[in-house]
Amino acid sequence: MSSDPAIHWTENGGGRVARWRSQSGFSPPRRILIGRDDMKADVAYRLACEGTTILWRGDFQNARQMLSALARRVKSKPKKQTSSAEMAPAQAFHLYRMAQAQRARTLGMLVLPFEADHSIPLSRAPDVQQPCLEAFGPADGPYIASLRDLLGAIGAHEWRKKGVEIPALGDRIHPHYGVFSPVRGEYVDLLAQAPLPSLERAFDIGTGTGVLAAVLARRGLKRVLATDLDPRALACARDNIARLGLAERVDVFQADLFPTGRAPLVVCNPPWIPARPSSSLDQAVYDPDSRMLRGFLQGLGAHLEPGGEGWLILSDLAEHLGLRSRAELLAAFEEGGLKVVDRIDARPAHRKAFDPSDPLHLARSAEVTSLWRLTG
Repeated sequence: MSSDPAIHWTENGGGRVARWRSQSGFSPPRRILIGRDDMKADVAYRLACEGTTILWRGDFQNARQMLSALARRVKSKPKKQTSSAEMAPAQAFHLYRMAQAQRARTLGMLVLPFEADHSIPLSRAPDVQQPCLEAFGPADGPYIASLRDLLGAIGAHEWRKKGVEIPALGDRIHPHYGVFSPVRGEYVDLLAQAPLPSLERAFDIGTGTGVLAAVLARRGLKRVLATDLDPRALACARDNIARLGLAERVDVFQADLFPTGRAPLVVCNPPWIPARPSSSLDQAVYDPDSRMLRGFLQGLGAHLEPGGEGWLILSDLAEHLGLRSRAELLAAFEEGGLKVVDRIDARPAHRKAFDPSDPLHLARSAEVTSLWRLTG
């Protein structure tokens, strides 16, 4: 954590210093005020909205209650007169992201002190050393981080322990902090259904947790080369492949998209939304200018063996949001010299697809996830 910036503030008449740690990518605080158990939620909300960071020195459980109170106040802010149904889909999406970013910024103003061993020097604070080590990495001294980031780390730690049941795998995948969790099973099910062109070898591009590579191996692939750029994803995929006893058939290594050579099957499930991620944790969802999607389609032909197939697993949510058209996707196929052999579709089953109160409900309710079978 030595690369984390130092922050300075005055407390009890003296100067204090610690490192600043933000998993959300927020800048170091400009103004820090000490928060204690007698602070009123309305006062804390006003300070947070004004850009003042509240460093909590009271009881830990009271800090959690304060965060919940702040969240209620953010949620109860007056809504704009124009409903999402009256807006262009892209406008509704951008307003939604702005609102989400503002909410994250406001709630991120409530921060906690941490010691170098990741312990929290507050009354009734839980033992969070392992979740923090997994999420934040080793610390070389005291640091400050938001309560919201901490709760995210704790939640990720629980998911990592419990794992996610993958019916197509007949087993569990254990996602690490910052790696996209395969809780939406339709894209995994599509991979499990598509007819395999070969059992010899496959590439899994952008493997993440390693779930698709594992499903391919369980389907009988003799060799799967799984790539990713993110060190977190690489560690996660290796852990899952080892847990599943598939290390002899699945190799995980760092690469920007493709490994060297060719394969009869190349699989990719890129981020579905062509927009800029607001933090490193968003990179599995947002793909600026469809960089990964276009890179996969442009390079696929050069990495397919004769008669081989590339499987692109992609939601059409971006199309319903007005961020990418079907014509643009088909044109990208053509630019890559690719032909569509078949397409297998699946409707989402996640909660937001059926929630009319979701700001993006119109797009989510129409979403279809497809596995495109492509040849060179």
